[in-house]
Amino acid sequence: MDSDEDMLDASDSELMYDDDLYSDDGCESEEADDDYEIEESQSEQSKQDQRYNILEVDDIRKRQEEDISKISGILSISRDAACILLRHYKWNVTKVHDEWFANEESVRKAVGLLEEPVVIPSSTELTCGICFETCPSGNMRAAACGHHYCIDCWKGYIGGSIKDGPICLGLCCPEPSCNVAIDHAMIKEIASSEDQVKFARFLYRSYVEDNRKIKWCPAPGCEYAVEFFLADSNNDVLCQCAHWFCWNCTEEAHRPVDCETVTKWLIKNSAESENMNWILANSKPCPKCKRPIEKNQGCMHMTCTPPCKFEFCWLCLGAWQSHGERTGGFYSCNSYEKAKKEGVYDESEKRREMAKNSLERYMHYYERWASNQSSRLKALSDLHAMETEKIEKLSEIIREPETQLRFILDAWHQIVECRRVLRWTYAYGFYIPDKETAKKHLFEYLQGEAEAGLERLHQCAEKELQEYFNMEKPTDTPIYEDFRQYRVKLCSLTSVTKNYFENLVRALENGLEDVSSSSGQTSTSKKGGKNKNRSAPAGVTGEDRWSCDRCTFANPVSSDRCQMCQHQG
Repeated sequence: MDSDEDMLDASDSELMYDDDLYSDDGCESEEADDDYEIEESQSEQSKQDQRYNILEVDDIRKRQEEDISKISGILSISRDAACILLRHYKWNVTKVHDEWFANEESVRKAVGLLEEPVVIPSSTELTCGICFETCPSGNMRAAACGHHYCIDCWKGYIGGSIKDGPICLGLCCPEPSCNVAIDHAMIKEIASSEDQVKFARFLYRSYVEDNRKIKWCPAPGCEYAVEFFLADSNNDVLCQCAHWFCWNCTEEAHRPVDCETVTKWLIKNSAESENMNWILANSKPCPKCKRPIEKNQGCMHMTCTPPCKFEFCWLCLGAWQSHGERTGGFYSCNSYEKAKKEGVYDESEKRREMAKNSLERYMHYYERWASNQSSRLKALSDLHAMETEKIEKLSEIIREPETQLRFILDAWHQIVECRRVLRWTYAYGFYIPDKETAKKHLFEYLQGEAEAGLERLHQCAEKELQEYFNMEKPTDTPIYEDFRQYRVKLCSLTSVTKNYFENLVRALENGLEDVSSSSGQTSTSKKGGKNKNRSAPAGVTGEDRWSCDRCTFANPVSSDRCQMCQHQG
């Protein structure tokens, strides 16, 4: 497989000036290129706005206040009562409205809102129902139910509830048989300033945590929330803190892998199963104490660690005192070879070999999964350096405004995104059943092409750009033409790589459904009165589709260009 032919080479003139990727002006004109970038940015932003909305702290507080005011006005109740109602119905204004007007009495009973509060007796002294101390009536407080307690007991009760966490938002009267809600006015009057701050924060956060359509960004320390509108195959969300995550499971964005597979993969990475596989594959139990022992060098004479100190043969696990010159010396064991031929060790060796193969397969995928994450983090660091320092320096060297260098940042953003996608393709590949050989072969081919294309883009954005930084000082020699060619190359590579990865993600999310177990078939399509015969590689069939010679993707006959790699059919 020749990777320079499999994926379009950016140095090739056909790639640079492909009419399907760029207009006739392409990157010839800075003005035209700027228009292209602006239109593309606006298009991406428009798509994002249609799927989700990022909410800041002020946005959340404003929405919360508006909902409270709306319910308070419509139902003609106090703001505290409206807040208690909304909390009970998880901030669903419509549900509060419908339930209230369907059966107000039932709602009041369920939430703990009395229509008319009970007045505390006007005695000069009253007995607290918690500490049973007699106190002046001025030191007594009660909820709407009229159960009165001294201020000190109220402070202890409210403070203890707030320490228990968000459950304090459903605080009700201390009387065991009473479910009347405690309004926020009493909490503000009695609770300490520290507890009031905690309570207000719990109330504020409940607007997001109780709302099915809004979630917090899971990035550490991030205060943004995301409101999701459309549920489709793409659940990826980009927060303003620059963290990508999946709306469905709140894990790191993981397309093309589904949430269930991600959960299985992450559990597998953190579980002890692979440790046990390693122990089984690389160690043997001491015949006496059964402690697992690893042999990483030396002869077959093994001595278990204290207090066991049992000496045995690594191969046959027999006592070493029965070994010596007659059994093959220190580096072989005739007893073991003889027993193995007789089938004595077949079962244990087979089990050990299976564990070893399983471990090697897992490590193959895990190491590459982790390696792409490291590469992605490095690319993120390089992107940050480019945005904060290097762009300005490059602008001075080549004497171009920073606005004309936006294409470099676009390339780095694409590298970061592709590293993330490539990382999760290894989790995808790990769970492809071994019996689906056609799908596995096609997946490995597409993944290889994706890696090759990404490496070309990364090299162009990093090493080839470094040549201009090595100039160090502004040069009097005109380099516009040379840099323009570099601009065309990087723009082209960015576009091609982006297109390939988008198609790869769609194909994997569809389960590579164009692959079947049959092979060697051909499909024919008519284009402009001419028949185009394309041979179908192993695993790709269909009379209404043709198989790409480069990536084997099955394309509809209506298309003369591969939808996966953009190769001309």
